Amino acid sequence: MPEVTTSPSDLGEVLWQAWKAVEPPEGFRVEIVEGFIVVSPTGRLSHSVIANRLRRKLDGFLDRSEFAAHQGTGVIHDRTAWFPDVLVAPEGLEEHGTDDGTGVEASAVHVVVEVVSPGHDNITRDRTRKRREYARAGIAVYVLIDDYDAGGTVTVLSAPDPGSAVYRDEVRASYGTGATIPSGPAKGFTIGADITGSGGAG
Repeated sequence: MPEVTTSPSDLGEVLWQAWKAVEPPEGFRVEIVEGFIVVSPTGRLSHSVIANRLRRKLDGFLDRSEFAAHQGTGVIHDRTAWFPDVLVAPEGLEEHGTDDGTGVEASAVHVVVEVVSPGHDNITRDRTRKRREYARAGIAVYVLIDDYDAGGTVTVLSAPDPGSAVYRDEVRASYGTGATIPSGPAKGFTIGADITGSGGAG
């Protein structure tokens, strides 16, 4: 019997079509992260509070510009799909949407923010796997708001190298201090205690 082989591009297409067919239950999101379909809850109340504070303050900072903070928006890149907690992109997302309407093209996104959820898999996904994915997509700034890192830490990653899937620059700030976005439309915006509170979960 001849051996049947499937190319990586074929596997990627199968995964993409499977993702598009998933209908997640209410309160869950479905992403493609490094070749796996991942289903996860949208987060606890504290997670939602931080994400909403951040979006409101970013919108104020970006007022009178052509950019805005968005939530609940899929980011699509090369048949991968992510739903960051907050992102900064043009206010008129329609012009940057994918042809099939599944989300916005990663090339239009300047900042992505993840509020880390508890649990080993969630923490690893946000700190490691999504870090590589966002760098591969060339998204200029990735912000991690992490209750579970040394009592609460904001990490700002910038200068992505898509070929190596790494961010070249990293700044970490403990909760209660502040971390500033270094580039793009949100340059100068500081994520401080008014957003995170003064201490994380430890």
